[in-house]
Amino acid sequence: MVSRRQALAAAALLAAPAARAQGGWPDRPIRVVVPFAAGGNADLIARILQPRLQETLGQPIVVENRPGAGGAVGAAEVARARPDGYTLLIGSNGPLSVNPAVQARLPYDAETGFAPVAMAMQVPHCLIVQQGAPYRSLADVVAASRAQPDALGAGTAGVASATHLSLEAFKLASGARILHVPYRGGGAALPDFVAGNIPLLFTEFSTALPLHRDSKGRILAVASAARLPAVPEVPTMIEQGVPGFLAASYVGLLATAGAPPEALRKLGEAMTAIVAEADFRRRMEAMGGETASGALATPEGFAAFIRDDLRRSREVVRAAGITAQ
Repeated sequence: MVSRRQALAAAALLAAPAARAQGGWPDRPIRVVVPFAAGGNADLIARILQPRLQETLGQPIVVENRPGAGGAVGAAEVARARPDGYTLLIGSNGPLSVNPAVQARLPYDAETGFAPVAMAMQVPHCLIVQQGAPYRSLADVVAASRAQPDALGAGTAGVASATHLSLEAFKLASGARILHVPYRGGGAALPDFVAGNIPLLFTEFSTALPLHRDSKGRILAVASAARLPAVPEVPTMIEQGVPGFLAASYVGLLATAGAPPEALRKLGEAMTAIVAEADFRRRMEAMGGETASGALATPEGFAAFIRDDLRRSREVVRAAGITAQ
């Protein structure tokens, strides 16, 4: 005969799954992995998203930095995580579009290991020249580089970095003969540029903007679809004769592949609301970025963007003969 205590225990066990199912996702803290050290764009975006996601989803959001191997360490951790929607990735060019194009053996599959949720923002790349340089347009730079091939150097964030790939794509599209001068990060090139040791930087707009504003350099062109509100006087590369040329560093949110549809739906709805906020847009503009909009702020649109960006990266890597170091 079943005792009253046994009956109550059995009822509790049967009720527990039902209660969890009724509660739905999320019912516990969510971990957001930033695959870079603190302080960069990806980390800043994570810190901006954290309180907004926490408020919307009703659970603690824990941001963890897992730097290493150009973002591969943190990305691999998320790709290997249990696909329950409780481990998320702040993804960007490095682990999603650059590493897969230049490294044959990654500890994750960038195309199948993640479920994109939404892009948060992009920072266009740009070409900035010395303040006193004679170049007034991209045509001037291209002509000078062709007149003396590899005599005109441009600094980037490093070999096989996003800005390096953008520089090589620009060279292929324009016929410029610019010498690549790699540094260990975009900020590492600034002292040499300010000192006049390198004539050009192909870098993120957020890095170049303070130099432009302080008259320590002149942004000659931006690789965006339209002129940027922060520098409306600066034309795009498309305007200056490089058809369709777009290049940017992006940051977005992804889950482990196979995450529950409910989790992806709720995360997507939360991100759509966040990127539509006026305060979020102002903060992105202050960082020199552009808030994601339209399809880019949806799972399908962000996934399509990542696929296209990876395809373009592979094409540039093959054409320019780039190898990771």
